[in-house]
Amino acid sequence: MRADAQQNHERLLEMAAKAFARDGTGASLKAIAEAAGVGIGTLYRRFPTRETLVEAVYRNEVTNLCAAAQTLLAELSPVDAVQAWSERFVDFMTAKRGMAAALRVVLTSPDDLMRTRFLLRDAIAMLLNAGAADGSIRAGLDPYDVLMGLGGITLIAEEQRDLALRLVDLLINGVIAGATLSDN
Repeated sequence: MRADAQQNHERLLEMAAKAFARDGTGASLKAIAEAAGVGIGTLYRRFPTRETLVEAVYRNEVTNLCAAAQTLLAELSPVDAVQAWSERFVDFMTAKRGMAAALRVVLTSPDDLMRTRFLLRDAIAMLLNAGAADGSIRAGLDPYDVLMGLGGITLIAEEQRDLALRLVDLLINGVIAGATLSDN
């Protein structure tokens, strides 16, 4: 893809993600194109249907969230990186609520859902392993357990970001080395 075409593609995904988070998947495609600085024809050439745009936004957001794990580890201690990544996960899940109905249609394949879980699990595993290596995070934690904990937090807290972040703090305190938890 040419550099300018790649920039247009990325701007469309960014503007669509903002519009979907704000207005749901019924957001105006024309407004998304305008916000990205391109014509509606460019949007339709890249994404022939609303569903293909929703799917592309979702996949791009998952990719960005997972890539953030490595970036955060380069900038923060493992515990702080887990905290920051978890907060991004909460924001990601909250933004996806407006896309949920469309995503059910787009991502009906169990393989797609499992692929997403594997990507998220691998990102969490990277963070947990870095903390286990430096002794700040308990060794042997199952990344799926942390992922399910985060997912549960987003379901319980719904649109209450402050509550979600307090619950994330509790979860993070459970992964810190030296925390005493039952073996169950």
